[in-house]
Amino acid sequence: MPGMSVAAAVETIWAGHRAGRHHPAELQGRLSMREAYEVQLGLLDRYVGAGDRHAGWKVGLTAKAMQEQQRVHEPVFGFLLASGQRPSGSVFEFDALIRPGFENELCLTMGRTLAGPGVTLADARAAIAEVAPALEIVERRGDFTADLHLALADNAQQKAFVTGAVRPLGPLDLATVMVEVLVNGAAQERAPGSAVLDTPVASIAWLANKLAELDRRLEAGMRVMSGSFTRQYGLARGDRVEARFDPVGPVTAEFR
Repeated sequence: MPGMSVAAAVETIWAGHRAGRHHPAELQGRLSMREAYEVQLGLLDRYVGAGDRHAGWKVGLTAKAMQEQQRVHEPVFGFLLASGQRPSGSVFEFDALIRPGFENELCLTMGRTLAGPGVTLADARAAIAEVAPALEIVERRGDFTADLHLALADNAQQKAFVTGAVRPLGPLDLATVMVEVLVNGAAQERAPGSAVLDTPVASIAWLANKLAELDRRLEAGMRVMSGSFTRQYGLARGDRVEARFDPVGPVTAEFR
């Protein structure tokens, strides 16, 4: 990042967030992948320092449908803030969102800490305590495909996450969970958990190992959004969206 430090980039994005601006022109095309994640983590530290709480992480671009839609062929991560968590049935103010969309995911709660590198699928599976149906509410700030690294620095489109009833993971095979997506009561598509890196458990293993590259770990009690089973959907004012995860349960949100 010639001429600008990671700390300066964090300050630029943080000041923009506080003023309602995103994807600053002075950072476009200037961040490496490593720098993008370092800036994102610096931004997380700013939010926590301002009084928010780090609730967990999101893993993105895990399904082939999402990778093809965004023209990116590896997973990515972002952070979740406690201020962004909403219960199923929440109503969002449409005008307060920036080009909003949603993704249908499982929200997994960690029962133990995972520290990479070398975290396996078996390790990840053993560390998951609970599962809940979830929607990720995204804001399509800037151009994700044109400048992936800046999008990651700006927290990978994350805005909020909506969760339904939590249940113990138990013996449930997450690869066999099936979601049906509905918009305004009309069925859109169905997809299995195996669409997410063959199993959403793989999102946990990938995340723990990726965080280790940045000297972080996946802490017990954190919630992790698995990545969408299907493509990302845009939203319009008045939409009511629902994702029915069999056998986990349903989750809904409205936009007015």
